Amino acid sequence: MSKDSNWSFDDFKNRPIYKVLTVEFIDETTNGKLLQTIFDNLVTKFTDDYTKDYETVMSLSKPQQAIYLIWQLEAEVNNGGFNQYYFNSSGQFAEVTPDALRLVGATRYANLVERANLIFGRDFREITEHQDGTMDGFMRSYQDNPLNNLDDEFYSLSSTENLRQLQIDFIRKNKLFFVNK
Repeated sequence: MSKDSNWSFDDFKNRPIYKVLTVEFIDETTNGKLLQTIFDNLVTKFTDDYTKDYETVMSLSKPQQAIYLIWQLEAEVNNGGFNQYYFNSSGQFAEVTPDALRLVGATRYANLVERANLIFGRDFREITEHQDGTMDGFMRSYQDNPLNNLDDEFYSLSSTENLRQLQIDFIRKNKLFFVNK
Protein backbone atom coordinates (compact mmCIF):
# COMPACT_ATOMS: atom_id res chain seq x y z
CA MET A 1 0.00 0.00 0.00
CA SER A 2 1.25 3.40 -0.92
CA LYS A 3 1.21 5.81 2.00
CA ASP A 4 0.30 8.53 -0.49
CA SER A 5 -2.99 6.92 -1.47
CA ASN A 6 -4.09 4.95 1.60
CA TRP A 7 -4.72 5.73 5.24
CA SER A 8 -2.67 4.21 8.01
CA PHE A 9 -4.39 3.96 11.38
CA ASP A 10 -2.42 6.95 12.70
CA ASP A 11 -3.18 8.96 9.54
CA PHE A 12 -6.87 8.25 9.98
CA LYS A 13 -6.96 8.99 13.70
CA ASN A 14 -5.05 12.24 13.30
CA ARG A 15 -6.57 13.35 10.00
CA PRO A 16 -7.56 16.98 9.63
CA ILE A 17 -11.24 17.67 9.06
CA TYR A 18 -11.74 20.38 6.45
CA LYS A 19 -14.84 22.54 6.81
CA VAL A 20 -13.93 24.42 3.64
CA LEU A 21 -13.06 22.71 0.36
CA THR A 22 -11.85 24.38 -2.81
CA VAL A 23 -11.50 23.04 -6.35
CA GLU A 24 -7.73 23.16 -5.95
CA PHE A 25 -7.86 21.22 -2.69
CA ILE A 26 -10.03 18.51 -4.24
CA ASP A 27 -7.69 18.34 -7.25
CA GLU A 28 -4.68 17.91 -4.96
CA THR A 29 -6.27 15.26 -2.72
CA THR A 30 -5.22 11.73 -3.64
CA ASN A 31 -7.87 9.23 -4.67
CA GLY A 32 -7.04 7.21 -1.56
CA LYS A 33 -8.06 10.07 0.71
CA LEU A 34 -10.75 11.78 -1.36
CA LEU A 35 -13.84 9.91 -0.14
CA GLN A 36 -12.89 10.25 3.53
CA THR A 37 -12.13 13.95 3.07
CA ILE A 38 -15.46 14.60 1.35
CA PHE A 39 -17.39 12.55 3.90
CA ASP A 40 -15.70 14.34 6.81
CA ASN A 41 -16.58 17.67 5.24
CA LEU A 42 -20.22 16.64 4.84
CA VAL A 43 -20.40 15.53 8.48
CA THR A 44 -19.40 19.05 9.59
CA LYS A 45 -22.85 20.15 8.40
CA PHE A 46 -24.61 18.01 11.03
CA THR A 47 -25.57 19.03 14.55
CA ASP A 48 -23.50 17.50 17.35
CA ASP A 49 -26.47 15.54 18.68
CA TYR A 50 -27.55 14.32 15.22
CA THR A 51 -31.20 15.10 15.97
CA LYS A 52 -31.73 16.67 12.56
CA ASP A 53 -29.96 14.05 10.43
CA TYR A 54 -32.81 13.56 8.01
CA GLU A 55 -33.33 17.27 7.42
CA THR A 56 -29.59 17.83 7.04
CA VAL A 57 -29.14 15.03 4.51
CA MET A 58 -32.16 16.16 2.51
CA SER A 59 -30.79 19.72 2.44
CA LEU A 60 -27.56 18.56 0.78
CA SER A 61 -27.22 18.71 -2.99
CA LYS A 62 -27.98 15.42 -4.78
CA PRO A 63 -24.25 14.74 -5.39
CA GLN A 64 -23.46 15.39 -1.71
CA GLN A 65 -26.40 13.20 -0.65
CA ALA A 66 -25.13 10.42 -2.89
CA ILE A 67 -21.69 10.31 -1.29
CA TYR A 68 -23.09 10.55 2.24
CA LEU A 69 -25.79 7.91 1.70
CA ILE A 70 -23.47 5.46 -0.03
CA TRP A 71 -20.93 5.87 2.78
CA GLN A 72 -23.62 5.06 5.35
CA LEU A 73 -24.86 2.06 3.37
CA GLU A 74 -21.38 0.62 2.99
CA ALA A 75 -20.47 1.21 6.63
CA GLU A 76 -23.59 -0.50 7.94
CA VAL A 77 -23.74 -3.43 5.52
CA ASN A 78 -20.02 -4.13 5.79
CA ASN A 79 -20.29 -4.06 9.58
CA GLY A 80 -23.52 -5.95 10.19
CA GLY A 81 -25.34 -6.56 6.94
CA PHE A 82 -28.61 -5.15 5.69
CA ASN A 83 -30.23 -6.07 9.00
CA GLN A 84 -27.97 -3.55 10.76
CA TYR A 85 -28.49 -0.97 8.00
CA TYR A 86 -32.26 -0.96 8.52
CA PHE A 87 -31.99 -1.22 12.31
CA ASN A 88 -29.78 1.86 12.63
CA SER A 89 -30.67 5.41 11.67
CA SER A 90 -29.12 4.93 8.22
CA GLY A 91 -32.16 2.87 7.30
CA GLN A 92 -34.31 6.00 7.24
CA PHE A 93 -32.63 6.79 3.92
CA ALA A 94 -33.24 3.39 2.34
CA GLU A 95 -35.82 4.65 -0.15
CA VAL A 96 -33.55 7.37 -1.59
CA THR A 97 -30.32 5.34 -1.53
CA PRO A 98 -30.95 3.53 -4.86
CA ASP A 99 -31.17 6.92 -6.61
CA ALA A 100 -27.92 7.96 -4.94
CA LEU A 101 -26.24 4.79 -6.17
CA ARG A 102 -27.53 5.30 -9.71
CA LEU A 103 -26.30 8.89 -9.69
CA VAL A 104 -22.70 7.71 -9.28
CA GLY A 105 -23.19 4.88 -11.80
CA ALA A 106 -23.58 1.97 -9.35
CA THR A 107 -26.63 0.40 -10.98
CA ARG A 108 -26.05 -3.13 -9.66
CA TYR A 109 -25.82 -1.83 -6.09
CA ALA A 110 -28.94 0.28 -6.69
CA ASN A 111 -30.87 -2.76 -7.90
CA LEU A 112 -29.71 -4.77 -4.89
CA VAL A 113 -30.78 -2.06 -2.43
CA GLU A 114 -34.17 -1.84 -4.13
CA ARG A 115 -34.58 -5.60 -3.65
CA ALA A 116 -33.52 -5.25 0.00
CA ASN A 117 -36.05 -2.44 0.45
CA LEU A 118 -38.81 -4.65 -0.97
CA ILE A 119 -37.88 -7.54 1.31
CA PHE A 120 -37.62 -5.29 4.36
CA GLY A 121 -41.00 -3.73 3.62
CA ARG A 122 -42.65 -7.07 2.94
CA ASP A 123 -41.11 -8.90 5.93
CA PHE A 124 -40.82 -5.97 8.35
CA ARG A 125 -42.67 -7.66 11.22
CA GLU A 126 -40.69 -10.88 10.92
CA ILE A 127 -37.37 -9.04 10.67
CA THR A 128 -37.98 -6.67 13.58
CA GLU A 129 -39.92 -9.06 15.82
CA HIS A 130 -37.02 -9.60 18.26
CA GLN A 131 -35.57 -6.08 18.07
CA ASP A 132 -36.57 -4.94 21.52
CA GLY A 133 -33.72 -2.50 22.10
CA THR A 134 -31.41 -5.11 23.63
CA MET A 135 -28.28 -6.56 22.06
CA ASP A 136 -29.75 -10.04 22.51
CA GLY A 137 -32.89 -9.03 20.63
CA PHE A 138 -30.86 -7.45 17.86
CA MET A 139 -28.68 -10.56 17.51
CA ARG A 140 -31.77 -12.80 17.44
CA SER A 141 -33.13 -10.71 14.56
CA TYR A 142 -30.41 -12.21 12.32
CA GLN A 143 -31.88 -15.71 12.68
CA ASP A 144 -33.71 -16.72 9.51
CA ASN A 145 -33.60 -13.11 8.34
CA PRO A 146 -34.54 -12.92 4.63
CA LEU A 147 -32.01 -10.09 4.19
CA ASN A 148 -29.03 -12.31 5.09
CA ASN A 149 -28.61 -13.66 1.54
CA LEU A 150 -28.37 -10.13 0.19
CA ASP A 151 -25.35 -9.43 2.38
CA ASP A 152 -23.22 -11.92 0.45
CA GLU A 153 -24.47 -10.44 -2.80
CA PHE A 154 -23.48 -6.97 -1.61
CA TYR A 155 -19.97 -8.14 -0.72
CA SER A 156 -19.47 -9.93 -4.03
CA LEU A 157 -20.62 -6.96 -6.13
CA SER A 158 -17.24 -5.33 -5.62
CA SER A 159 -15.80 -7.77 -8.15
CA THR A 160 -18.07 -6.38 -10.89
CA GLU A 161 -18.76 -2.81 -9.80
CA ASN A 162 -16.04 -0.81 -8.01
CA LEU A 163 -18.18 1.40 -5.78
CA ARG A 164 -15.22 3.30 -4.37
CA GLN A 165 -13.84 4.17 -7.80
CA LEU A 166 -17.27 5.12 -9.10
CA GLN A 167 -17.62 7.61 -6.24
CA ILE A 168 -14.12 9.02 -6.74
CA ASP A 169 -14.75 9.50 -10.46
CA PHE A 170 -18.12 11.08 -9.69
CA ILE A 171 -16.60 13.55 -7.22
CA ARG A 172 -13.83 14.49 -9.64
CA LYS A 173 -16.38 15.12 -12.44
CA ASN A 174 -18.76 17.03 -10.14
CA LYS A 175 -16.33 18.74 -7.78
CA LEU A 176 -18.17 22.05 -7.82
CA PHE A 177 -20.95 20.40 -5.79
CA PHE A 178 -18.41 19.65 -3.06
CA VAL A 179 -16.74 23.05 -2.99
CA ASN A 180 -17.85 25.42 -0.28
CA LYS A 181 -15.57 28.37 -0.88
